[in-house]
Amino acid sequence: MTVTWETLRELAGFRAKTSSALSLYLDLDPSTAPTPARAEMRLRSLLARAEKELGSNGGRGHEERLAVGRDLDRIRSWWVGEFERDGAHGLALFTSSADGLWRVLALTAPVPDTVHIGRQLALAPLVGLAADDKGALVVVVDRERGRVFRVHDGRLEEVVDRSEEQPRRHDQGGWSQANFQRHLDKLVADHVKAVGDEIDERVRRSRGPQLVVVTRGPMRHEIESALSPQAREAIVGWANADAHASPGELLEVARPHLERARGDREREAVERWRDELGRGGRACAGWAETLAAASTGRVEQLFLAGRATREAFDCPACGRAEAAPGRCPLDGAELAAGDGAELAVRHTLAHGGAVVRVAPGELADDVAALLRF
Repeated sequence: MTVTWETLRELAGFRAKTSSALSLYLDLDPSTAPTPARAEMRLRSLLARAEKELGSNGGRGHEERLAVGRDLDRIRSWWVGEFERDGAHGLALFTSSADGLWRVLALTAPVPDTVHIGRQLALAPLVGLAADDKGALVVVVDRERGRVFRVHDGRLEEVVDRSEEQPRRHDQGGWSQANFQRHLDKLVADHVKAVGDEIDERVRRSRGPQLVVVTRGPMRHEIESALSPQAREAIVGWANADAHASPGELLEVARPHLERARGDREREAVERWRDELGRGGRACAGWAETLAAASTGRVEQLFLAGRATREAFDCPACGRAEAAPGRCPLDGAELAAGDGAELAVRHTLAHGGAVVRVAPGELADDVAALLRF
């Protein structure tokens, strides 16, 4: 499935009330786990790692260790009886039976094998997989077809079907060839105009979504002419597909265009960050400033350089993140050690922000952010 920002924000808001939660990531890439037996071996290694951490106590009470142990048993049972690989290249699993949490995400890309036990969930491995194409439109239009789809939860949902069967040459009857062709051209033009009106309406409703047009034959000029300037500006790609392509197949041909548009927007965001930082505007860089901004909900877009992270600290009472150890400046509680990238990601997502991984060297530091205020 496609990991959405809505999914990540929901998970970022979770905090175990009665026990520790378990976050598990399993690499299922065919190059590293080519067979079910190899995948199971990697899973067992992760579960053994979690059991070792439980055995070391780490300040966990007896009931908490029992609860996490039950979660590990449930994962084993699920793997044997319910897991279906079905082309997945990675797996993310979050569970806390004591808090009623069980969430499995089959991923389209590999992730490093990781297991984490804590009050909150480990989400940083999912950052690069999150798609922001919710509400994007995929339109199938040619001389007869006129179907408008919307991207939702990694799938295409049909919004409207304005397809119309056009007359064939054998329907010509007593018409002259020239008159029949003019009649046919008029019908096609009316059809394309009707579909264009539907697209315009959907674009206005969605306030400028990404739009991929799937067509066959030399119809691009006709289709563009039937669209408003706002709809033409929303187009991020043109694609071809078989006349009987399923919604899943249509999404596959549209996906490269949506991903390219996403990359363009991320590069624009980095340039905007550079401009804001250079003039002392709504931007920050470095762990201390960025963690403080994320904790207070000021981060609109967080940038992480590659897999960069470092030790950071958070308050067990209010959750505030700090780059240095000590006591929380808000409530005086002793700060606990944690993973800096996880803390920055979790706070950013929980406050409705987005996270982008950029290439090392793109930033002045390993972490930076565009700010809301």
